[in-house]
Amino acid sequence: MEEKFIDAVVFDLDGVITDSAHYHFLAWRELARELGISINEVFNERLKGVSRMDSLELILQEGNLQNDFTLSEKATMAEKKNLHYCEFLKKLTPQDIMPGILELITNIKIEGISIGLASVSRNASTVLKALKLEDTFDYVVDAAKVKKSKPDPEIFLTACKQLDANPKRTIGIEDASAGIDSIKASEMFAVGVGNTLNKADYKVHSTKELQWELIKAEYKKWIER
Repeated sequence: MEEKFIDAVVFDLDGVITDSAHYHFLAWRELARELGISINEVFNERLKGVSRMDSLELILQEGNLQNDFTLSEKATMAEKKNLHYCEFLKKLTPQDIMPGILELITNIKIEGISIGLASVSRNASTVLKALKLEDTFDYVVDAAKVKKSKPDPEIFLTACKQLDANPKRTIGIEDASAGIDSIKASEMFAVGVGNTLNKADYKVHSTKELQWELIKAEYKKWIER
């Protein structure tokens, strides 16, 4: 298949490029503990791909505290969580790039296809710098300017617009259900990394299985349906 059939590939960050998703969990768990709320890895699945404030609301609902704080107090809590997260980020190095990702990006770029990053994390630039990937992506969506969180398609459609890519000729790669929903709502081809992402058009168990030739083959089947 010629590369002209694919305009761009748009990646999620946490859980796809690196496992900073786990750091988000640790930071949220620390804040939750301070509020007397207990959350675990199972609950954390609900937070993946969700914005900071929406994640906080889910945690407060878990402790039945959603009506106990003002918007200002909630904003302070969210910032406190971010400070916890940034402390964890100091441990990140290029060794923390997920298996298979560098090879995948290289193979995409060889074909002259644009790549973008669509993460709800407002720390995306910090993460990319720690991983030494700050100059890798052709466009990185500024999460602070995105009004609607995943599963809304806004973030992926923004990436497509800035990359001058037709969403129907664009591939999105995600590890969260909300992210897959966002990609599908954008009318893009959805690649899911994880066993539970059954709405994905193509699913792999881990990033090391993200082989460009296999993705292209599945994408070709999709557009020819």
